[in-house]
Amino acid sequence: MGFVLSRLERIFRFLWGGWSGVAGLALLAALWQAGHETYGDFILSAPLATFTAVAALLAEAETWRLAAETTARALQGFGLSALTGGAAGIAAGYSPATMRLARPLITVILGVPPIAWIVLAMIWFGATDGTVVVTVAVGTLPVLFAGAAEGVAARDRGLDAMAEAFGAGPLRRFLTVGLRQVLMHLFPALILGLGSAFKVAVMAELLANAGGIGGALALARANLDIAEALAWVILTVAALVAVEYGLIHPVRAELERWREAARPWGVKR
Repeated sequence: MGFVLSRLERIFRFLWGGWSGVAGLALLAALWQAGHETYGDFILSAPLATFTAVAALLAEAETWRLAAETTARALQGFGLSALTGGAAGIAAGYSPATMRLARPLITVILGVPPIAWIVLAMIWFGATDGTVVVTVAVGTLPVLFAGAAEGVAARDRGLDAMAEAFGAGPLRRFLTVGLRQVLMHLFPALILGLGSAFKVAVMAELLANAGGIGGALALARANLDIAEALAWVILTVAALVAVEYGLIHPVRAELERWREAARPWGVKR
C-alpha cells in the first residue's frame, strides 16, 4: 500500500508542477496569435485554425498510421544509438586510453551534418526505413556517448573505494554505485537525444520521400497549406512528449529515488 501511495504522491506532484508549463504554452500561443495578426495566414496561420487542422487529422486513421511509423523509426534509431553510444561511453569513461582514441571519432561524427548522413543513407538503403533509422542513430550517438563518458569521469571515486572496502566486487560496485552516478549525466543526454531523434527522423523522411510525418509535411508544403504543415509539426511534438513523459521520465524517477531522500524536508528544486 505504501508503494502505491508513494507513486501516487509523486504523480500528483508532477502534474501539479505542470502549471508552469501550461503558462509557457499560453505565452507561446499569445506570441503565435500576434505573429498571425502581423503577417497573415499565408505566413503563419492562426492557432485556432491550426488546432482545427490537428483535430481534422486526428479523425483520420491514416494520420495515426503515419505518426506510428515515424515514432517507430525514431525509437529504433534512438534505441540503437542509446545501446551502442551508452555502452561505448561507459567503456571509454573507465579507460582513459579508449577515451583519447574515441574523442577524434566523435568530433568527426559531430562535424558531419545530418543532411550528409541522409544523402549517404539514401544511397545505401534507398527510400526505406533503413535510411531514417541509420540517420537517427548516427545523429544521436555522439550526444549519448558524451553523456555516458562524462558521467563515468565525474563519478565520486571515494564511493567506489568505500564499496570495495565493504567487499563489493567490480560488477556490484558498478551496478549499485557507479551506474547511479552515470545516470545523472546520461538521462539529460537521453532526453536531448530523443528530441533530436524525432527531428532527424522527420527530416530524413521528408528528404528521402520515405513516408511518415515527413512525407505528409512534404505534401503540405507542395499544397502551400500552412495550417496543415503546422498541424503535422504539433503532432510530431505531441508524439515526442508522449514518449518522453511516458517512457524516459518514469524510468528516471524510479532510478533516481535517492534524490528524494537526499533533499531536506520541504526543500524542492
